[in-house]
Amino acid sequence: MSYSKLSSKNQIVIPKEARKAMNVKGGDSLLVVVKGDITILMPTPKRYAHALAGMAKGIYPKHYLKKERESW
Repeated sequence: MSYSKLSSKNQIVIPKEARKAMNVKGGDSLLVVVKGDITILMPTPKRYAHALAGMAKGIYPKHYLKKERESW
């Protein structure tokens, strides 16, 4: 586990292990997601469609979508 300190200019240094795990380097953009008291940093996806693909898989009960489509 690594720690970072917020500078007087409100900047942080991301530890080497985290940069390596996220495959980012200087100048890359990061996406910051805040959920309550948790903040998540992740690399900005090159294509959002690819990043979101399959995220909703399994959120509906089995055969739910088939029944909905048949009701149209």
